Amino acid sequence: MYSYIIGVITQKEQGKVTLENNGIGYEINVSNQTLESFTFENEPVKLHTYLNVREDEMSLYGFSSIEEKNMFLLLTTVSGIGPKMAISILSEISISGLTQAIASEDIKTLCKIKGLGKKTAERLLLELKDKVNPLQAIAFGGTVEINMPDENIIDDAITTLIGLGISKNEAYRLVKQVATKDMQLEDIITNVLRGMSR
Repeated sequence: MYSYIIGVITQKEQGKVTLENNGIGYEINVSNQTLESFTFENEPVKLHTYLNVREDEMSLYGFSSIEEKNMFLLLTTVSGIGPKMAISILSEISISGLTQAIASEDIKTLCKIKGLGKKTAERLLLELKDKVNPLQAIAFGGTVEINMPDENIIDDAITTLIGLGISKNEAYRLVKQVATKDMQLEDIITNVLRGMSR
């Protein structure tokens, strides 16, 4: 629903910021990485955003870079990792550090992340090791390439699944779980439905 919001940060606290845009203050959950990237309050910034919708609440998550948002979205495809856990993981380790740990299957590094147990860490490695590009896991000055398709294709796949009677959150989870960079819409839908029929 919200791809990004440009506004002025009027308040910062641990784990969240208030971003004012056209007289509206958006409370946005952020990682320590994003929080520390804002040197001053009352400065104009662009936050890439994700709106998490549940039956009992709606929460906005914000990211200073599209790479961090992509990693967040990738983490939420792992069974047992929701948005709160994903943002907590990104607060504990850099994107490149996390990518390196996944690519090298470094379970020890992952288990050092607060709140991430061994079983969840093992599941994270199993489900994500083929979805990150280890050549892009550069600790200094590098970018991280996430092996995911274009966001428009993702949105179309989610819309298609909702039309088939699947809830929005479940459709999102299923699409993110199977989608890879070179997949087209038909491939994603086929893989989701095939997985559901098992």
